Amino acid sequence: MATQYGQEYGEWDGPRAQGAGRRPHRLPAVLRAPVEGRSWGEFCYLLLSLPIGIVMFTYSVTMFSLGAGLLVTFLGIPVLAAALAGCRGFGALERARARGLLRLEIADPEPLTANRRGPMAWVGAMLRSGVSWRHMLYTVVHFPWAVFSFTVGVTFWTCGWALLMYPLWFWVFPMYGGQGGLQLYGDETHSVYLDNPFEITVAALVGLLITLATPWIVRGLTTVDRLLVHGLLGPSRLATRVVELESDRGVVVDTAAADLRRIERDLHDGAQARLVALAMDLGLAKEKLAQDPRAAAQMVEEAHGEVKTALQELRDLARGIHPAVLTDRGLDAALSAVASRCTVPVQVEVDLPSRPAPAIEGIAYFTVSELLQNVSKHARASRATVDVWRVEDRLLLQVVDDGVGGADASGGSGLTGLAGRLDAVDGILVVDSPPGGPTRVTAELPWRSS
Repeated sequence: MATQYGQEYGEWDGPRAQGAGRRPHRLPAVLRAPVEGRSWGEFCYLLLSLPIGIVMFTYSVTMFSLGAGLLVTFLGIPVLAAALAGCRGFGALERARARGLLRLEIADPEPLTANRRGPMAWVGAMLRSGVSWRHMLYTVVHFPWAVFSFTVGVTFWTCGWALLMYPLWFWVFPMYGGQGGLQLYGDETHSVYLDNPFEITVAALVGLLITLATPWIVRGLTTVDRLLVHGLLGPSRLATRVVELESDRGVVVDTAAADLRRIERDLHDGAQARLVALAMDLGLAKEKLAQDPRAAAQMVEEAHGEVKTALQELRDLARGIHPAVLTDRGLDAALSAVASRCTVPVQVEVDLPSRPAPAIEGIAYFTVSELLQNVSKHARASRATVDVWRVEDRLLLQVVDDGVGGADASGGSGLTGLAGRLDAVDGILVVDSPPGGPTRVTAELPWRSS
């Protein structure tokens, strides 16, 4: 989701997100590319693609044809299952090759699951598995692309380096081979060679241009390989979504448990302790009522003050669970109330056509409340702004302050927990806080109507 947000709105790829701390290269990328390890790794990937693609294509077509031909007998079913199992093995090899040479981090697909034990259950599970059929499709589709990318990549790579090194070749080889140089044309009557300094220089310059362009051509070819590996050999979208939902469910459960423990602690250490002390004071006042009415009245007066304090603590606790102003009047009034308690002046701007669902509204409220608490405690700011608006089916919140900056959501701080809570509902948290400020924190939530 964070990647999607950055691509759609394009505001948060600041210097911290683009690898701040890396020492800049002195040479531009176009000059570094021919000798970089990434370029050589991608070229090696293209070189290996052809022989591996031939083996995979031959295996898949042969086994599938054999299995399909034997379907008139019972033997065709286990042969097809064996073909799919082999394709899954090739898929594991291709994922490892992509990780090592293309630096493509891709998760393994969901494992094969059978309802019961036994070879026939395994055969049935293999034939029903969409992952297995996607692996077989990859072995077939990859072959023609491997032929094309191998041909293009090797042609450009060898021609570029050969022409670039032609002055050295001309100096060494014709001297010992008796050749007139690189032959461009020849027939029975005459031949054309690159044999004078001008032609040799032009050939080297053309080779330099081809050499500089080749890594980018290879990179474009391997981009298609990345898409094939990711789309056909990785986990399905459904499986990925299930894993995300399981993780989000765990975050929701942990967050709810933490909130319950916080409420229990606040009740035990605050209002409950005061009410216990109040009960004891009232008991003592009752005993002294007949003997010393003035002292009893003093104790009742003190108990009345404790009741007020306990009521205030209970109101604060209820506000922390779900404030009444949020339920009654919505985000605008609730956020204005939160801003009034901040230690710096806060300008609140809420532009919503209608109220979102109560769950989303509550998360938005507590997100802004937490961010404003951070402004009060850590930012050392002189002012802050809160903006809330809707973009299509997303609710966006933005809190900006002019403080010292340096906020980091990846260091295990409160922002980390806040990001996890937003992620549990398909939301994201983007922090842009360079040292020296300003700090801009944007939260994005799905819009659900009430």
